[in-house]
Amino acid sequence: QVRLVESGGGLVQPGGSLRLSCAASGSIFSIATMGWYRQAPGKQRELVATITGGGSTNYGDSVKGRFTISRDNAKNTVYLQMNSLKPEDTAVYSCNGAVWVTATRIAPDVWGQGTQVTVSS
Repeated sequence: QVRLVESGGGLVQPGGSLRLSCAASGSIFSIATMGWYRQAPGKQRELVATITGGGSTNYGDSVKGRFTISRDNAKNTVYLQMNSLKPEDTAVYSCNGAVWVTATRIAPDVWGQGTQVTVSS
């Protein structure tokens, strides 16, 4: 069974930084396109950032210039470095992506359980 497990969330003051990790586990071959999404209370889920297998990235407008997505293919792990955090960044951050179970079989839409990020003084 393929799982995505997030870590690194917590409480941080405005202007601070956090680094989230998303590790794929289980019987996997490799990770493909991966992304981070967030959902604040009472709001719709929104895209934070995505990264392809080749390393091409895409960011939501609200985080451009502050957040950086990266990946370590050897560890089947994706990271989200969040700098200059604002109270409006408070949300549950979830990892999502496509995971190659074998060289020819893919699990196309796998979600992690989410990790809480709270930005507050």
